[in-house]
Amino acid sequence: MNQSPQQRALITGIAGFVGGFLAEHLLASGDAVLGAAAEGQWEPNSSASIRSRVELIAWNLGRETGLSAQARRRIEAFQPSAVYHLAALSVPDDCGREDPSPGAVAVNVEGTRRVVELAARLHARLLFISSAKVYAPVGVGSPRVTETAPLGPRTAYGRTKLAGEDIVGAAVARGDCGAVIVRAFQHTGPRQSRRMMLPEWACQFASKQAGPVEVRTRDAVIDLSDVRDVVRAYRLVMERGQPGSVYNVGSGRPIRSGEVLELLRRLAGPERPIHETRPGPKQDPIADTTRLRQQTGWQPQVPLEQTVADTWTYWREVCRASGS
Repeated sequence: MNQSPQQRALITGIAGFVGGFLAEHLLASGDAVLGAAAEGQWEPNSSASIRSRVELIAWNLGRETGLSAQARRRIEAFQPSAVYHLAALSVPDDCGREDPSPGAVAVNVEGTRRVVELAARLHARLLFISSAKVYAPVGVGSPRVTETAPLGPRTAYGRTKLAGEDIVGAAVARGDCGAVIVRAFQHTGPRQSRRMMLPEWACQFASKQAGPVEVRTRDAVIDLSDVRDVVRAYRLVMERGQPGSVYNVGSGRPIRSGEVLELLRRLAGPERPIHETRPGPKQDPIADTTRLRQQTGWQPQVPLEQTVADTWTYWREVCRASGS
């Protein structure tokens, strides 16, 4: 394929897990990047390679006055051609279990409205990062979902993401901006929060405490991707996706959580006992990525074994440095 045109990209949530990897990928592709974070500060695990190369502005999406006049002028001077809207509350304890918390509504819904309005004023293309959590529950016999599968989020996070999709879709229908939506399935990798599945396990293995490693269940069937594959998909969808369209971004491959655990266990401690806190089967949706592949040419490249190994190496070093 021809070389991708360069972008001038504004990334909301750049200091987060995915935002850092996206910034690295965009910079490696020759793009210019401006970042926004709630407090205008990098996180401790933010990559040094982007700290020195990306200007960071403060934008608290959860507040109507979260973008100062100075920050707004800086964005306007940068003249982004692309806005990647990653900023969100995504951890269940922060979002609420069933009914969205006020913070989740403020950031995930009203914050999205503010980003859409900014992209429209700047005539910039917008990529809204939604979630597979917007889909209705699936059965074990038919877990694969296309973008037209029934919607019916069961979690507070999923409900806020679907509300965000509605805001984006309405803006496209009005002709306000050329926005595209991606529904991200579960993804992981180094630098991800220890509150997520694989990092949580890695931290337990790396701990000096020698007790059983606690996992919820080995029998969850999930769609799990490497974050480095996911950010490649985001840039391709921004470049080649159809305005108003939705794209699943996932591996497309069902995998048991127990398989991921065993890969980690072989590296980190084959002798460590495992204790399941919520044993039993669980079925997540599995992505049908036909639309993504056909329209962008994307293919996953990072094998699961590498994802697990890189995540283990990262958290082993973090725990060693902290003495935990």
